[in-house]
Amino acid sequence: MHPISQQIQERFPEAFVESIEALGELSVSVKREKVVDVCRFLHDDPGLAFDMITDICSVDFPNEEPRFEMIYQFYSIHKNRRIRIKARVPEEDCTIDSITGIWKGANFMEREVYDMMGIVFNNHPDLRRILMTEDYDEGFPLRKDFPVEGRGWRDTFEFLSS
Repeated sequence: MHPISQQIQERFPEAFVESIEALGELSVSVKREKVVDVCRFLHDDPGLAFDMITDICSVDFPNEEPRFEMIYQFYSIHKNRRIRIKARVPEEDCTIDSITGIWKGANFMEREVYDMMGIVFNNHPDLRRILMTEDYDEGFPLRKDFPVEGRGWRDTFEFLSS
């Protein structure tokens, strides 16, 4: 097992799910209830020093439970290494805690995931749509059950072409 994975597993045995190292990239899956604790450890521990957040995204697995997977990518400038943290989020309780208290740069990334996938970030300082209009209530465009042609598009197109 990768040394960083071992550190996470030893520090958070109740949170650790699995660790995969492929093509030189480390991915560690943790339980969503401990995402903030694990992220704070990665950020604050001087031996790890993951001081830069590079991305937050999510994936929809409609035929799996839990349905959604949150993916966080971090980089340590001083150590020149990367890590990917993953956490699954169920559809029936589509929430996870915000990491904006650790990395302020997570703000817009969490808003985008909320806007496109409908995952709610608890304790986010300003959780609102960022790409869609504020009054958009047709669902979440990056979910796999969202119609490819969009919702309401045909009515708009028929109106414009008449």
